[in-house]
Amino acid sequence: MIQRLLIALVVIGLPTGAIAQDSVGVRPRPLPAAAPSRPAPLNYFFRSLLVPGWGQASLDRKLTGGMFIAFEGLALAMALKAGHELEYLERTNSERVEGKRQERQDWWVLVAVNHLFSGLEAYVAANLYDFPADLRMRALPNGRTGVQLTIPMPRQ
Repeated sequence: MIQRLLIALVVIGLPTGAIAQDSVGVRPRPLPAAAPSRPAPLNYFFRSLLVPGWGQASLDRKLTGGMFIAFEGLALAMALKAGHELEYLERTNSERVEGKRQERQDWWVLVAVNHLFSGLEAYVAANLYDFPADLRMRALPNGRTGVQLTIPMPRQ
């Protein structure tokens, strides 16, 4: 079963002209100029753990970083708001004190989770920094869907 799947993936991924291509006159591609160095993933993890979105912004993922920063602002604002409301409820000896205390705690937990997820996302993004973006989905005959991964092979 696994062998058939591997053979099918190889056959599907082969370009149609690659089998019958004439090798006469094919020149090797020149090597690219100095490739950018691979970032250190733990560096970006700790950046985003400290300030959510910092590691993403450093990796030029500004939208993702902005989303972490926006959620951080929202969660901090709501935690502070719940804290002020809790102070008022404690002064007035309200029955809702315990519920408001739980709400404030929930917002602080969300702040901590946002820091953790931001760090993890920056770590993964740094690890996939030089991953080739040649993964494509295309419609196959009979309405099926397939995945194509182009793997460059060195030529001689």
